[in-house]
Amino acid sequence: MSGRVTAVSSDPAYGFSKPRRASVTLLAGLGVEGDVHAGRTIRHQFRMTYEPDLPNLRQVHLMHEELFDELALKGYSVAPGELGENITTRGIDLLSLPTGTLLHLGEQAVVEVTGLRNPCSKINDFRPGLLTEMFALDPASGDFTFKSGIMAVVRTGGPVRPEDTVAVELPPGPHRPLERV
Repeated sequence: MSGRVTAVSSDPAYGFSKPRRASVTLLAGLGVEGDVHAGRTIRHQFRMTYEPDLPNLRQVHLMHEELFDELALKGYSVAPGELGENITTRGIDLLSLPTGTLLHLGEQAVVEVTGLRNPCSKINDFRPGLLTEMFALDPASGDFTFKSGIMAVVRTGGPVRPEDTVAVELPPGPHRPLERV
């Protein structure tokens, strides 16, 4: 299974959307160089107040560009980086990957998938009503699926650019489904 990077984004300050960049550099064990969410311990603004010493399992936020296509059919215009992701991809069903999957980005960088992004109410501040679209009901289990991307930690650093390939390396089984982190 392989795909490609369609956009990369980062922001040194807390905010919702992240500006697109020509490239970003991933730093092993930290995240996206110069991004506010980079660090060994939690950098999520709200969670830092009550869990400041926990490991940062949200160093890199990846989102599938196919979600933007789905949202456009429902009348929402969303572009890469606008939902706060660092790396936008196409051609990989990110949400179906198991925990521990390695994603090889470009020639050097490798991230390990840690879990699902938990959609927050700020999504409705960005586009009213959009938060509802970030959930899907699984008819088989009755569980909700989060559609707002996945989180990862950086295992091997390196540059990542639009049009870089994304190669998927599944972990040994049995596979654990993604949970929110």
